[in-house]
Amino acid sequence: MLAGAIVIIVQAPRCKPIPEMNWWNEGLLYQISDVNAFSDNGLKGVEEKLDYLSQIKVKGLVLGPIHTVQAGQSSTLELTSINPEFGSESQLISLLDRAHRKGISIVLDLTPDYEGVSAWFINAATVAEQLKEACVYWLSKGVDGIFLSHLNDIANTEAWPSIQGIFNRTDGTKKTALMGSVTGLSVDDISVLLNRSGVDLLLTGLPDPAESGVKQAQEIQVLYSGHLQTSLGWSLSGRTLGSLASRTPAVPVKLFHTLLFTLPGTPVFKAGDEVGLKAGEKLEAMWDLESKAEDANTTAKTVQEERTAVRDFFKALSDLKGKERSLLHGEYYSLYSSPTSLAFLRLWDQSERFLVALNWGNDSVTMMLTNSDLPAEARVRATTDAENLAVDSKVSVEKLELGPKQAVLLSYPFPG
Repeated sequence: MLAGAIVIIVQAPRCKPIPEMNWWNEGLLYQISDVNAFSDNGLKGVEEKLDYLSQIKVKGLVLGPIHTVQAGQSSTLELTSINPEFGSESQLISLLDRAHRKGISIVLDLTPDYEGVSAWFINAATVAEQLKEACVYWLSKGVDGIFLSHLNDIANTEAWPSIQGIFNRTDGTKKTALMGSVTGLSVDDISVLLNRSGVDLLLTGLPDPAESGVKQAQEIQVLYSGHLQTSLGWSLSGRTLGSLASRTPAVPVKLFHTLLFTLPGTPVFKAGDEVGLKAGEKLEAMWDLESKAEDANTTAKTVQEERTAVRDFFKALSDLKGKERSLLHGEYYSLYSSPTSLAFLRLWDQSERFLVALNWGNDSVTMMLTNSDLPAEARVRATTDAENLAVDSKVSVEKLELGPKQAVLLSYPFPG
């Protein structure tokens, strides 16, 4: 009997070792570019909203920039000084302490000339030394990472290796992150930058929602096959890009929530994206959802219900991203692409598999999906089309029908 048990143990499939991951790979990052717009009380107000951020499963906050500078005047740049309009250093330290106790990391955006025309003034090299000093200073205060937009500008300077070197040091404690973003670069240029810069996470600005599904699938594949997914940040919004809902006005924002949460890498959202705020709509509208709109005001009530539904959808996806191994660090396989649609598979070892399908076109689409891992049918886990694809219902996978401007997230168990 003992011998039989030993044979069973030996023959049982071994679990694949979990890949090395860091805190910025464990869930969503949340950008608060204007702390005063996010809350009336600046940095103190951000601290007061940490419970809310915990509820939507935020793993890291990207704050600011909040340093002192006058637009276009490099002589006024003080990267280690917080603009009093946003708060004080003591308030930042208090925010850090409470955020860490809630498992939320804090990243400071140190893009120098954030109010000016050029993010790095005329020449990024002229502020490189200040940037190095600021990185050391803020990391010593407990900040978990530094974020730099228009990363290609500073990464092309001779000072870059010494800046990157600050983040390569380790003393056995929590790793700090060097993050950046770029916009308007081709996928090939982004690949070169990722290899050359060595940043821990790069927001690529891809896939571009204005491009066809075929090109989006190609760009995703190039980035996934050429780089560790732990270095890939997916974001379609931000300080320079604007809100997610405004970038994709013809498509429900929940469709792009689905895409960003399920791609191989880290989803990054701008404050307000979780409720579908558009350009010009104030962030305080998020907090209005906590108080019920008057029944007599039908317009306000409808808007509130719609935003609450969007937020609930966002929270459900965030929860799945944080706990499902296939979504966290699973392999990526492209299944289908057309000018207006996209489908792919995420799987990891013997864990639950996930199939993602999106159609941002004006017509329904039938996706003919083939992969040796696919079952005949799968369970709906999240959907924008509850009428035809209800959550927990089973649907055929071989010929997946998806209505116009709809997305669905399906799952099925390991077939072994």
